[in-house]
Amino acid sequence: KAAIFARSGAVVMSLAVVGGLPATPILSGSGSSGDAHAAATVGVGVQNCLLKLNHAAVPGFKWRLVIAYDGTHYAGWQYQRSPPTVQCFLEKALMQVTKVERDNLCLVGAGRTDAGVHAWGQVAHFITPFNYESLENIHAALNGLLPSDIRIREVSPAVPEFHARFSVKSKIYRYKIYNDPVMDPFQRYYTYHSVHKLNPDVMREATKYFVGKHDFSAFANASRNDGVPCPVKEVFHCDLTEEGPLLQIEVEGSGFLYRQVRNMVALLLQVGREAVPPDIVPCIIASRDRKELAKYALSVPPHGLCLVSVDYTCDHLRLPSGGPPPSFGRSHSVRKCKIPFF
Repeated sequence: KAAIFARSGAVVMSLAVVGGLPATPILSGSGSSGDAHAAATVGVGVQNCLLKLNHAAVPGFKWRLVIAYDGTHYAGWQYQRSPPTVQCFLEKALMQVTKVERDNLCLVGAGRTDAGVHAWGQVAHFITPFNYESLENIHAALNGLLPSDIRIREVSPAVPEFHARFSVKSKIYRYKIYNDPVMDPFQRYYTYHSVHKLNPDVMREATKYFVGKHDFSAFANASRNDGVPCPVKEVFHCDLTEEGPLLQIEVEGSGFLYRQVRNMVALLLQVGREAVPPDIVPCIIASRDRKELAKYALSVPPHGLCLVSVDYTCDHLRLPSGGPPPSFGRSHSVRKCKIPFF
């Protein structure tokens, strides 16, 4: 057992490690709500540390997946029985192909995208008690079992130290905005329609204020237990590009708070409508108060957002010795034309 004492023992949190995985934190004592919050925050950190150690110590072979999906009909990535999620369908396919039970697969994703959010480069890992000589067959079998709006782009062996979530160096999200009086019907499921004429130049000026290490509490919706207690995140770049009426806002950061990117885009839209000046961005960041942002902007819908890619350290991406080569999908070719020529 790992025990943490917060504020001279007023609150005690114990994590019972059973079967190699930490149990749910148990709070006891008569501490104040502040004590409980402090213990819970520290507890999440301890859980994360234990999860890192336990995942590295789990016996078996670890495999990395790169996944693309259309999030329109899914309630996000995170597993739940109903309504359906991407992880739920992926685990069902993995169990059918590998014959390994869900608890033993230990499937973990790099990020928990919300309902309606899409992904081109979601990353996940799972574990099997056996090795594979080739990954092409399992790759083809998984895509054959998955719905057509979920596809495995890559399957590769991973070193024991790799963790889809904890090894992340940065993530890139992209939000699409269609700025025209008439919406392109072919973009309707993947692009937000703005009928208000936007000024891309002032929006581009405002994006610069997001770059750097900041406390983004003002851009986070009501907290959920996502294992990220620290609101300080670093944004490496935030760029706006134009392709006719299509505007794309791309953000790369060390991590993001709950709905942070969508709230950043919401404020940039207000700047683009010239309802607020670009230099309001640092003022709202400095406030660290979600209510301050709510005075100027509401969140944008999820369908315009896409998780483009997840970056890892080179050391964690190296291929283990003795493993099969990565599979990027099986190509088919016609060796001989069977149609007669006359």
